[in-house]
Amino acid sequence: MSFENIGLSESILRAVEKQGYDKPSPIQEKVIPLILAGKDVLASAQTGTGKTAGFTLPMLQILSEAQQSGKKPVRALVLTPTRELAAQVHESVESYSEFLDISSTVIFGGVKQMKQVARIKKGIDILIATPGRLLDLVDQGLLFLDKVEFLVLDEADRMLDMGFARDINKVLALLPSKRQNLLFSATFSSEIKTLAKKFMHYPTLVEAEPENSTVDKIIQTAYRVDTNDKLPVLINMINDGNWKQVLVFTRTKHRANKIADKLNRANISASAIHGNKSQGARTKALEDFKNSTIRILVATDIAARGLDIPLLPHVINFELPNIPEDYVHRIGRTGRAGASGEAISLVAHDEVDYVASIEKLLGEEFERKIIEGYEPQLKDARPTPQGNGGANRQKSRPKSSPPSKSRAETQLNWKKKKKFLGKK
Repeated sequence: MSFENIGLSESILRAVEKQGYDKPSPIQEKVIPLILAGKDVLASAQTGTGKTAGFTLPMLQILSEAQQSGKKPVRALVLTPTRELAAQVHESVESYSEFLDISSTVIFGGVKQMKQVARIKKGIDILIATPGRLLDLVDQGLLFLDKVEFLVLDEADRMLDMGFARDINKVLALLPSKRQNLLFSATFSSEIKTLAKKFMHYPTLVEAEPENSTVDKIIQTAYRVDTNDKLPVLINMINDGNWKQVLVFTRTKHRANKIADKLNRANISASAIHGNKSQGARTKALEDFKNSTIRILVATDIAARGLDIPLLPHVINFELPNIPEDYVHRIGRTGRAGASGEAISLVAHDEVDYVASIEKLLGEEFERKIIEGYEPQLKDARPTPQGNGGANRQKSRPKSSPPSKSRAETQLNWKKKKKFLGKK
């Protein structure tokens, strides 16, 4: 199926063609006709499947077919969990509405509200927002949602994970009862189904691919390395491969800052992006990464959710997430729009159990490798170097002394992990 025979108008087709697309993705092929037919849609779609265009294109067409004169009220509301995702959805809306008389804007916290309020007062058709800033402007009497015809909850599962359930309910109470509802989520969890029952009218369920599956074009590899070797391994991979664009994931904000700093010291341009960064700093880091001003973007899970980086070739898990589903979202940054991608995980001794959980979720095993020169030790610490006048020399233990309890436990645990290394 092509975009020409899926039911879209000539103006929208021109915009789609300008963006370089000629045929819809599986999720777009399924949801666009349903939305054009006025159906409520509950869709399970992983990142990188084209879901944003899946709801944006038909929404633009319906709104453009019923233009309103005079000052425009907000007719469509798109709620997203993060500022970055909100900005990217707005970017897509603007691109696809280039040849339409449709106005849009985006609002989120972390920046002054003056410009956002001024744009709203001019009148807009489509508002993309994060829940906090949206409710703040409503409470101030600066925003009204009583004319909304479309409600889109994008990455609804993440909004629930981030504690936005109460805010979502508050937003729902502000909307007219007669409207079209669209909900997009990575999974159909029990929480998502409960939320959908609250506000959707006999929704059509759509699954673009099996739940929790990964993009087929992503090559996944796990390298078993000690914690202290992760940074030199990362630097060597980037330099040896001459990689120009790499998204690196960590579990903490502190680690993200530290890695970015060490990479810059190694003459590899990098920036960190996480919740403690100002919105201006996060936006600049993302733009610098997209236009190749910097080579490496180091991110935490919250900050990176929803990032849309076209043709990103490499994702590296410097630290594995302790929640298996977060791994799926991480590697979904690459292998998008039909392109291939590579996801590399650097796995320390204390992360081996995370691998098992992720493999259980995916129903598949990683390719496992060990890097020559960085073979993992029994514990994630190399022996202290000898010399320096004996200052750093380890104390020797009599040969007859049994290993300490912690070392014995380590050896036992190591035997349990041998399958991960492919050893006998």
